[in-house]
Amino acid sequence: MTNSLKDQTTHVYYTHPYAAWERPTNERHNEMIRKFIPKGQPIANYSRTFIRQMIRAIDHLPRKILNYQTPAEAFQRELQKLAS
Repeated sequence: MTNSLKDQTTHVYYTHPYAAWERPTNERHNEMIRKFIPKGQPIANYSRTFIRQMIRAIDHLPRKILNYQTPAEAFQRELQKLAS
């Protein structure tokens, strides 16, 4: 299996448990979610409609990592690249 992995172009990254500094984008997303759902609150307390609205709001926030585009804009740009 090791030899077959060497032939692949996918990179695998390992992060240590409780090492938030190793995954800053993930932590930033958690921070955005916490603006809508406080830490410790069960997600089951929120309706599907609320969750969809939260996701839509988060997806329309510009990101520095995306050169200040929104994830929705970046996704549309990638779809256009695939279509052409």
